[in-house]
Amino acid sequence: MLIDGPVEIELDDGSVVTSDRFVVALCTCKRSKTYPLCDTSHRAKRRAAQSSDD
Repeated sequence: MLIDGPVEIELDDGSVVTSDRFVVALCTCKRSKTYPLCDTSHRAKRRAAQSSDD
């Protein structure tokens, strides 16, 4: 989810996450290592193409 920044987010445990960017990506899938900010962990991993020289 993209929102206009800068933002200050208070989490359930009382800690605060801040970002001074113009647009902030929030994680909605909870896979992010930087939750509540998105780190694109939701994207599918792509395998390298196999060589046709085999």
